[in-house]
Amino acid sequence: MPSLMGPQSQSGVMSFYDAPSNGPKLNPKMMMIIILSFAIIVMIIDHFAYL
Repeated sequence: MPSLMGPQSQSGVMSFYDAPSNGPKLNPKMMMIIILSFAIIVMIIDHFAYL
């Protein structure tokens, strides 16, 4: 009987990562710009909240 806690086969891992997704395709550079912009906006709002 095979172990339930054993490592996955290579084909199982590859099929998981190669599965097509219907979500938006985002460029990593665009995500960094969005995250940094959001952080800067939050810091500016926080700065002016105490004036």
